[in-house]
Amino acid sequence: MKKLTLILFLFLMSGILCCAQTAPMKSANKKVETASAEPEREKFDPTRNSKIDLQMAIANAQADGKRIILDVGGEWCGWCRYMDKFFTQNPKLAKMRDENFVWLKINMSEENENKEFLALYPTIKGYPHIFVLEKDGAFLHSQDTAEFEDKESYNLKKFTEFLQKWSPVKESSSK
Repeated sequence: MKKLTLILFLFLMSGILCCAQTAPMKSANKKVETASAEPEREKFDPTRNSKIDLQMAIANAQADGKRIILDVGGEWCGWCRYMDKFFTQNPKLAKMRDENFVWLKINMSEENENKEFLALYPTIKGYPHIFVLEKDGAFLHSQDTAEFEDKESYNLKKFTEFLQKWSPVKESSSK
């Protein structure tokens, strides 16, 4: 038994030493590496429960006086990733989005087509697709994002006008 314990101990220690020796060295050029990397983005997750996510979005929207945008797409969709990048490259637009909407990604992929959930909304012809909902979850508008496309990205003016049009009416604080 002592031999087995000793062998197990040596095995574990060799694994620890091996990992410690092969751990990556911190780069002196870390800033250069992270500057060229794409910023973190929320991904479409086929394991998420869209019904539960929508209930959470409704609670947040009601608490914050926002509307909800369902962003339907998947990680397979190039235009979905372009849209995320577009908002990153246009911080004023992203700020407008975040001040007025709870943005909820709804996965549509081979792993999870969300058929039952998406059956509650108009038919989608292409991806990404946007549904605008009131803060209580009531459907307001279906939007094909192809109308916003501009070469390899999106048109800032068209996207801004869309967000302005569908932003909730803010109540006046003056009496």
